Amino acid sequence: MSLGVIGCGKMGGALVEGAVNAGIIEGKEVFLFSRREEAAQNLALKIKGEVLPSLEILLEKSDTVLLCTKPGDLPTLLSSLGRFENQPARFISVAAGLSLAHLEQAYGSGIPMIRAMPNTPSLIGQGAAAYCLNDHASATDAAEAQKILGAVGIAHQVPEKLLDAVTGLSGSGPAFIYVLIEAMADGGVKMGIPRNQALELATQTVLGSALMVQQSGMHPAELKDMVTSPGGTTIAGVHSLEQNGFRAAIQNAIETSARRSQELGSS
Repeated sequence: MSLGVIGCGKMGGALVEGAVNAGIIEGKEVFLFSRREEAAQNLALKIKGEVLPSLEILLEKSDTVLLCTKPGDLPTLLSSLGRFENQPARFISVAAGLSLAHLEQAYGSGIPMIRAMPNTPSLIGQGAAAYCLNDHASATDAAEAQKILGAVGIAHQVPEKLLDAVTGLSGSGPAFIYVLIEAMADGGVKMGIPRNQALELATQTVLGSALMVQQSGMHPAELKDMVTSPGGTTIAGVHSLEQNGFRAAIQNAIETSARRSQELGSS
């Protein structure tokens, strides 16, 4: 596989570094293009890839192209790519909200298109991603997407109708967790714990709890019940969360983010 990358920001860089580090592809088979040349050069240095001077040359050299530009820039980019003679075997877009229909319409001809939604923990190899395929994509195209996205965490193929929901859950979800960690640390500070210790304790608590869910195979409700002794401190705190609509607030945040993704796709 030869991999072209258009847009070398944090997400594009994370996916490429993950693929190279996992041995999915060699750095010499990665070709980069970005309007921010410094970002492209820095990424090339890390992975021993090559920065190319034009999109036309990138398409000639790549059988898979990662589209990592801002959503607002992507339709114009795809329209320009469709005019070149040589084309890749597939495109993978990580632009939030842009449907496969939008991508196909902008590009102008039939080619395998994969719409993906990774998240920022991909930067440390702990990402959660989902992707969907257009009608031109085959099992081989899906396997290539799975390899690239799975190199930096977990990846699931889903119907496109679920990808906006994925955007709300795992795409935007890290921000919700950061707010939770910050709020927990603030709670510790309010009760007298020094700020640096409160933040470290809150962060480790969230990390350890997530690993417990992942590694134990137990339902979160079971793990919660293990901590909540009758008449104890934890059940008092859980009761306070329920009184203040904690569950509904989280669910509403995911729904609102998903709706916004749908709005971006229809604008």
